[in-house]
Amino acid sequence: MTNEQYQEAVEWLFVQAPNYQIDGEKAYKPGLDNIKRLCDFFDNPQKKIKCIHIGGTNGKGSSSNMLASVLQEEGYKTGLYNSPHLIDFTERIKINGENCDKEFVYNFIQKLKNLPKDILPSFFEFTTIMAFEYFHQKNADFAIIEVGLGGRLDSTNIITPLVAAITNVELDHQNILGNTIEEIAGEKAGIIKPGISIISGDDNETVKEIIRSKAIEENAPFVDASLLTTDLSSDLKGNYQKKNIKTVLALIEELRKLNIVISDRSIEEGLLHVHQNTKFIGRWFEFSKNPLIICDTGHNQAGLAYVFDQLNSINKHKHIILGFVNDKKIDEVMNILPDDSEFYFAKPAIHRGRPPQEYENLLVNAKISYKIFDTVQDAYLSAKEECTNEEMIFIGGSNFVVGEFLEKNLEISK
Repeated sequence: MTNEQYQEAVEWLFVQAPNYQIDGEKAYKPGLDNIKRLCDFFDNPQKKIKCIHIGGTNGKGSSSNMLASVLQEEGYKTGLYNSPHLIDFTERIKINGENCDKEFVYNFIQKLKNLPKDILPSFFEFTTIMAFEYFHQKNADFAIIEVGLGGRLDSTNIITPLVAAITNVELDHQNILGNTIEEIAGEKAGIIKPGISIISGDDNETVKEIIRSKAIEENAPFVDASLLTTDLSSDLKGNYQKKNIKTVLALIEELRKLNIVISDRSIEEGLLHVHQNTKFIGRWFEFSKNPLIICDTGHNQAGLAYVFDQLNSINKHKHIILGFVNDKKIDEVMNILPDDSEFYFAKPAIHRGRPPQEYENLLVNAKISYKIFDTVQDAYLSAKEECTNEEMIFIGGSNFVVGEFLEKNLEISK
């Protein structure tokens, strides 16, 4: 298999199956019928692996990578299924920090081409069954599975995990999950399974009560991670990681109750070496020190509020590069933009990317200093030219903005 053949196969996957990241709501296929039929076709690999299920609006990527790092420190062969990818498709499926083998991806896509015509999976369903099969074939000790969108009807919800967690619940994807916190919490609580412990990482009492009620209904032990206290820290920076650490500690405690050995040393070292162990670069990623350049994939109002709050705590003049997709409520973001900043807005280079010209009236009303660019890279080069070593650059607003930036510049920086 050549790299060109691999790229052609992945492009086929993107073209054949609707992809929520690219196509938005029309690509979302609620329900488990398709994934059940897919799993049956591949002899149900999800039943042959030990899974941990992690959902939530924000924090599920960080939490799943932290837990993976801890398990790796203990010596376990640990699978990790996250989405979306930032640069290459294989980032979605990892074992011990190594991206999924491209040869496997290529060969598996050939099998997908021979599916019965009446099975019409979405892009995410294709990648989910691919992850299950990869972890099974590679004999992973554990597979940490991140929920794609929502929970109840998400294709990952076909698994029966050892333990599950809901990191938090915020307003996001309202066009699909519901317009209120209560509705969204109900959807996310759909991952709770009979008799299987559920960790709640949210300190919102309304959210906790919805998760607790569902746990009681399913006779599932309920654990409130927000009540934990800890001095442990992680190399994943960002004040919001303190909550995620509590969720991970609660998950570990439940795994220990299942006689899974995880030492205190592995916990401490795992939390401190997430980047090294899992190659996770999505949250508060320090691209350079001089000038300070930070990337963060927080993209909904709640996620951006955490990020912007941390930016406000840094005593530097800021050059902030932002871009959004069509379903984001940009007017809400305008109300929480950091102070003492120059702004650079660009359209993410995907079909769902929103041209800044469409929301320029909001920029004018916000009375901020801004410029508009055709591409993320153009915005970055302009910011870099303006920025001194005593100032800083931030890149975010969307996974796609961060991915675009890293794809263009990560190799250059090495």
